[in-house]
Amino acid sequence: MRRIRAHGWLAAAAVCGLVVATAQPGFAADKWKMAASWGGGPLMKIGAEAVAKKIDFLTEGRVTVRVFPSGQLSKGLEVRSAVAKGVAEAGHTWMGYDWGKDKTTVLFGGYAGAMDSERMLHWIYEGGGLEMWQQFSQERFGLVSFPCFTRTAEAFLHSRKPVKTLADLKGLKFRTAGAWLAISKGLGAAPVTMPGGEVYTSLERGAIDATEWGTLYENISSGFHKIAKYVIIPGIHQPTAPFELVINQKAWDKLSDRDKQLVALAAKTVTFESWTRIGHEDAKALDFYKKQGNEIIVLDAEVQRQAKKLAIDWAKEQAKDNPWFDKVLKSQLAFEKLWRQATHYRNVISE
Repeated sequence: MRRIRAHGWLAAAAVCGLVVATAQPGFAADKWKMAASWGGGPLMKIGAEAVAKKIDFLTEGRVTVRVFPSGQLSKGLEVRSAVAKGVAEAGHTWMGYDWGKDKTTVLFGGYAGAMDSERMLHWIYEGGGLEMWQQFSQERFGLVSFPCFTRTAEAFLHSRKPVKTLADLKGLKFRTAGAWLAISKGLGAAPVTMPGGEVYTSLERGAIDATEWGTLYENISSGFHKIAKYVIIPGIHQPTAPFELVINQKAWDKLSDRDKQLVALAAKTVTFESWTRIGHEDAKALDFYKKQGNEIIVLDAEVQRQAKKLAIDWAKEQAKDNPWFDKVLKSQLAFEKLWRQATHYRNVISE
C-alpha cells in the first residue's frame, strides 16, 4: 500500500513539475506572422511553409508561424522591409531582391559568377559564409537572417528560338532580373525585366523571345514549355540560389536561447531538404520536357566561360567602392580556388 502511495506521489510530483516547466517564460507561445515573397509553388511549399512547420515542431509549439502569401502583408519584393518595420515577425525571401540597396546581396543570393550549390553550401556552413551573411544582414538591414531553402542551377532559358552560341544571344530579348540584367548585355543580349505575372503572356505573344525563371522542376508549374519549344541549360546566370529566413530583431530577442537554436536548425534543415528535393525533381523534369516535345539545348562551353568571366569582372568592379562586397567576394573566390580540384578527386565516371 505504501508502495502504491509512493508511486502516486511521484506521479503527482511529475505532473506538477510539468506544469511548472510549461509555465516558464521560455515556454510561452510566440505567434509569428511570416510574409512570403511567393504566392505558391515550391518556394512556398518546401520553403516558407516547410520552415514554419519545422519551427513549430522543433520548439514543441512554443513558436508558431503563420505564413502569408505575397501581397497579403507586403509586396513580394518588399518582405525584408516589412519584417524590419514589424509588420511581420518573420519573412521568407531572396536576398538578391534588395540588390538596389546593396549589391552585396547578390553574392549571398547567387549570381552568374557564383559557385554551384554544393560549393555554396560548403562555403556558407564551413567556410565562414554564414557568419558574414548574418553580420551583413544585421549591419545593413537590422535583421536576424538565416539561409533557408536553396536551388540547384536554374534553367537558362525557355525560349521560342534555339540558343546555343554567342551569336544566338545577339539581340535576344529575354526576361530576367538582378545582376544578370547588366552582365548579359556583355554577351550581346537585350534583357528586360517585368513583374512575374506578365512573363507568360509576354512570351506567348512574342513580346519577348525567352525567359529565365527557376529550375527545370520549378518551371513546370509555370507552363513556359507549352509556348516555348526550346529549353536551354545550364543556368549560367544563376548557378545557385540560396534563399533566406529573416526575423525581426525584437521578436528574436524574446526567444529563449534554446528556441533560437531550434529556429536556426529548422532553417538549416529546410535548406538541405530543399536542395536534395529539387535536385531529384530536376532530374525527372528533364525527361518530362522531352516527353512534352521540347528540345533540350546545352550552351556551348564558350558561352559558359564568357558568362563567368563577365560576371567576375562585374563583381570586381562593384567591390572597388563597396567594402562589404569586396570582403564577401574575396572570401568566395578564395573558397572556389580551394575547391578547384574537387571535380577530379570526388567525381567518378558513371556511364
